[in-house]
Amino acid sequence: MPWDGYRSAVASEKVVVEVGGRDVSISSPDKVFFKTRGETKLDLVRYYQAVEGPILAALAGRPTMMQRFPDGAHGKSFFQKRVPAGTPDWVETTEVSTPNGTTSNALVVADLAHLVWAVNLGCLGFHPWPYKAATPEVTDELRIDLDPGPGVTFDMVREGAGEVRDLFTELGITSYVKTTGNRGLHVYVRVAGTNDSYAVRQAAVALARELERRRPELLTAAWWKEERGERLFIDFNQNAPHKTVFGTWCVRPRVGGQVSCPIPWDEVATVDPDVVTLANVPAKLAAEGDPWADMNDHPQSIEPLLAWYQRDLDDGLMDAPWPPVYPKQPNEPPRVAPSRARHEDPEPET
Repeated sequence: MPWDGYRSAVASEKVVVEVGGRDVSISSPDKVFFKTRGETKLDLVRYYQAVEGPILAALAGRPTMMQRFPDGAHGKSFFQKRVPAGTPDWVETTEVSTPNGTTSNALVVADLAHLVWAVNLGCLGFHPWPYKAATPEVTDELRIDLDPGPGVTFDMVREGAGEVRDLFTELGITSYVKTTGNRGLHVYVRVAGTNDSYAVRQAAVALARELERRRPELLTAAWWKEERGERLFIDFNQNAPHKTVFGTWCVRPRVGGQVSCPIPWDEVATVDPDVVTLANVPAKLAAEGDPWADMNDHPQSIEPLLAWYQRDLDDGLMDAPWPPVYPKQPNEPPRVAPSRARHEDPEPET
């Protein structure tokens, strides 16, 4: 029996969804993607239709890496930077390059039809780049990933997010927060100007270091896990070139269908990320509106943070370590864990 609002061929085999001015075929619409409540592939399509305006405000025009789960969130997965063979001609793509120069023909989220097409492939993870495909040289998002390691509670994440917001506010920078769909929180800033990803990463490094200076018992900028202790890591390297972060308004590949959902800042104190799911986010959005609605209209200058980064260099502090897949960078300290460096030190002469 057809679903309301859809033209169905054989319901158990395929439905055709009209979205973004296109007809997109959904095979196996009854396949369960999220086991906790039994939401299907078609339920996920319906979810994205319900959040179309906000999700396109966040993702439209951005290259996006796909994480595919052909058997649903409970099954195996793989990341796919390149669109597969046989992709329809109308699907927009762009060339992205890894730090070592490998190129890929990546999906561009041009409209909702592109998201729904990817969902039909079993895409349960959308990971957008922090720039528009039309202007890859300009990074327009600063993304602060509050990364809870062992021993870090969600109450500590809440407190850390408040510290991030307060520091941004002190600098005259408006920031926005979302759940990650898992254990952390993400804080975003829409960046003004023509900064590239190297500059945006420098701003994130400066922010992380200043936060650690102010709250060293709670927050850390230490890249090496052995130095963090039970503190909340401010992951500045999520802003390194070619890094992606899980997409805003996107449903996580967890069996409960948790959403990486924008929330008002005053909701940080009470939000339980595990109960923010595709089952209730559309109603929440309809009742409360989009907390990020004005983000794109008010890009923010990160010049104060870049000045802090330069101040630290002038004071003799080197750049923070980069992930191992990146070429050695200017002003970067030795890329080796402190304990290993001590172990490799030569014996002192006697």
